Amino acid sequence: MNTQIQNLNQRRRTTSGFTLIELLVVIIILAILASVVIPKVVSRTDDARISAAKSDISAFSSALNMYKADTGQYPSADQGLNALIQNPGVQGWTKPYLDNMATLKPDPWNHPYVYTYPSSHGQEFDIVSAGPDGQPGTPDDIVSWNLDNHQ
Repeated sequence: MNTQIQNLNQRRRTTSGFTLIELLVVIIILAILASVVIPKVVSRTDDARISAAKSDISAFSSALNMYKADTGQYPSADQGLNALIQNPGVQGWTKPYLDNMATLKPDPWNHPYVYTYPSSHGQEFDIVSAGPDGQPGTPDDIVSWNLDNHQ
């Protein structure tokens, strides 16, 4: 009986646990899954940032139009988008035109939005986010005159 128990314990020790090959197979399977899933998740993050920049530019455009309705003009390029938050001394300015902002927030890549008045693209004004690369004038820019066609 004692020999039987010893044989059973010895068999358990030799069959329990994973072999190195089994562990390698599991690691390879996880690596393959990660290589498929990670690019999709990263792509969604970029898409979300682009959507946020488009939303910000649309909000700025609406606020600029309200500013013009109250003051009769758009802010100058020197006054910039800050004129939507703090009165630049213009008659008719009634309120901050952007809700809950003490200062102008940067784009989703932490770069400032660029406001130009008058526009050089057939609009009243231009608002530009330099996009993911942070370089203005490159194809990844998000621009007010072409919001619907970006990427």
